[in-house]
Amino acid sequence: MNKIGCIVEGYGDVGAVPVLIRRIASDLYPELPINVLRPNRVHRNRVIKQGELEREVKLVAQKVSGKGAIFIIFDSDDDCPAELGPALLQRALDVHGNIPITVVLAKYEFEAWFITAIESLSDQRGLRKDISSPDNPEGIRNAKGWLSQQMEGNRKYRETLDQAAFSASFNLEQARHADSFDKCYQEIVRLLEELQKQHENG
Repeated sequence: MNKIGCIVEGYGDVGAVPVLIRRIASDLYPELPINVLRPNRVHRNRVIKQGELEREVKLVAQKVSGKGAIFIIFDSDDDCPAELGPALLQRALDVHGNIPITVVLAKYEFEAWFITAIESLSDQRGLRKDISSPDNPEGIRNAKGWLSQQMEGNRKYRETLDQAAFSASFNLEQARHADSFDKCYQEIVRLLEELQKQHENG
């Protein structure tokens, strides 16, 4: 069984990220046996400090038994993803360059990807039926708040309940219009390709 260990930031990510990885794996590599482990959650402000990411990578590498792969995802907040992402990846590879590792940064928030494909989520979990994606959804600050505003009645978006459910049903191809999700999708595919090679080579 090919193991994928994850390092995430938010409580909702713990449930949502494995769902997303399994969806893509099921679509592209249905014959590949994978086990997406329960993610390690660590606060973003802590993990960017020197030594903290390295410690988490070592812990997750032990969980995948030195094989498998590691997927790391955080919100970019106000940092430039094109700068912070490669820097974090290099630090992770310096610790465990012998296994496939990737780092993905959602521009501002993971939920921006739902907004990009919001039509595919209309009339689900309290969202209105007549809902459409705004211009530049990745530019929205407080994407969670935007989702709450699109819900009927007193319903509010709740990360720990809704993020995994939306990850199971939002349209992946629509979401790929968001640059950071397209990057996320491609990086998950790359990890799966590496695991496929490991599986074929025994």
